[in-house]
Amino acid sequence: MQLTTEFGSDWWNDSCDLKELQDAVDQGAVGATSNPVIIKMVVENKPDEWLPVIDRLISESPNGTEDDITWALVDDIGTRAAKILEPVYDKTEGEKGKLSLQVNPKYYPNPERMVEQAKHLAGLAPNVAIKCPAIGPGIEAIEELISQGITINATVSFSVPQAVRCAEAVERGWKRAEENGVDTSKLSPYVTIMVGRIDDHLRGIAKEENITIDPDYLDWAGVAIFKRAYKLFKERGYRSKLLSAAFRCHMHWSELVGGNVVISMPYEWWNKFNDSDIDVKSRMDQDVDSEIVDQLQEKFVDFRRAYEEDGMKVDEFLSFGPSNRTLSQFLAGYDGLVGIVRERMLRS
Repeated sequence: MQLTTEFGSDWWNDSCDLKELQDAVDQGAVGATSNPVIIKMVVENKPDEWLPVIDRLISESPNGTEDDITWALVDDIGTRAAKILEPVYDKTEGEKGKLSLQVNPKYYPNPERMVEQAKHLAGLAPNVAIKCPAIGPGIEAIEELISQGITINATVSFSVPQAVRCAEAVERGWKRAEENGVDTSKLSPYVTIMVGRIDDHLRGIAKEENITIDPDYLDWAGVAIFKRAYKLFKERGYRSKLLSAAFRCHMHWSELVGGNVVISMPYEWWNKFNDSDIDVKSRMDQDVDSEIVDQLQEKFVDFRRAYEEDGMKVDEFLSFGPSNRTLSQFLAGYDGLVGIVRERMLRS
């Protein structure tokens, strides 16, 4: 991971598990992320650590609802994780060391509810970034949060059109912030592209529609989309930093090293890469083979929609296959987390 940093790319731990995060920071990670699925996994993987916390939160709020206790738990985990990253935040004067916390996925149709909750989450620690979905209402929330000096991380994002629309929203919000005298010195907005999930989506289409293509080409779809977005971000001087997530193969790391980007890796993946013999070098500016891109464009309408800047309109982002599935997964993850809290409440 040291070479990743030496080539100019940042890397994060793709979880807020406290021990994993501390290990990652010790190895050079400069951020971390979370979502309802991740937090549910943290609790399920370490019940001895987190069930007593849930029980304490219940006793401290005897009239609290299941959702109240669930968000108190998110606050607790988020505050502790942000503390681990605080030295990085301080050392870089706020440029790095951010913990991403996601607004309630149930608020996806409502920008006002997202902004309201985001302001609470951002108040937990100075180094919190707010995750909003890269769909119409979420993009509205992104602009508003940036205008108030709150760092964002666009999520549920898989395509060049989504990345560009989010970056434009950041620029609009930044302009408003400057016009209104809001401090922007600690803003470090991120725009995620979940590279592995677009690969998964195209594999599913290939199987369902019996499309014949070299299976290795499908490992390049997310990489090609990310690199295309990166070129546009550089050309236009967007102040948002692209972030890759949803790992499925080593190329989701190795092909993106060398760019001014964030590579957010699960704990087991970055440890695997540390122990691998993969040649680490700057590859971000190396184009994906044109034959691969041409084949993907020819055979998959949804690749064209994700690869071309005008491939989708904002009102199509929610119904795009990966967006729909990922948001559904986040909603199910949140419901599962509430279910864990419910079980403890009924036992108390």
